[in-house]
Amino acid sequence: MSTTATRTTPGPAGRRGGRGPGGVRPGAPRPAAGPAPSRTLARTPARTATAPTTPTRTAPAGTAPARSAPPGGTTGSVTRAPLPPHILFAERLLAVLSGERPVHWMLGQTVGEAYDQLIRLAPATPLRARGARPVVRRCGGFPLRPGVVEAFASIAAGEQVRAMAFRLEQGTDRKWRCAAVELGSERH
Repeated sequence: MSTTATRTTPGPAGRRGGRGPGGVRPGAPRPAAGPAPSRTLARTPARTATAPTTPTRTAPAGTAPARSAPPGGTTGSVTRAPLPPHILFAERLLAVLSGERPVHWMLGQTVGEAYDQLIRLAPATPLRARGARPVVRRCGGFPLRPGVVEAFASIAAGEQVRAMAFRLEQGTDRKWRCAAVELGSERH
């Protein structure tokens, strides 16, 4: 005659030993997702997992390795060179002239008559388009002399294409500022 014993624990049905769902103590870290452990009655010896080894390559003496981790970063981080000033200003001017940013956002980034030009142009939001968000399609700049760049940008919004020209001047503090802005007529 065979008898089976059942063990009862207080608490909701399906929980064992006061543990939460899946047999994990409340507040305890959950195990990593992976294959479920097999439940066998027989004891098996513990296996030690070893990672596959890859041969290491060493550089010849006196040479630096081809890749190295940047200081304070990981090998997966990418460092990008800063954008040229005419590209940055094309985006900034587009934000103001499309109504995304207020005119006073450009206050410290303009010099001379450029701020007055923006005050006259911005209320009409000349680069705003219905439906599509305007983007800088193409931008270029020509250095006239050291510290002065004449730049252009074509602004596209849907099928609309607008032209924008502007001048940048570099101050004694080495910062670039917009000195003039002009908009072309609308083309379809």
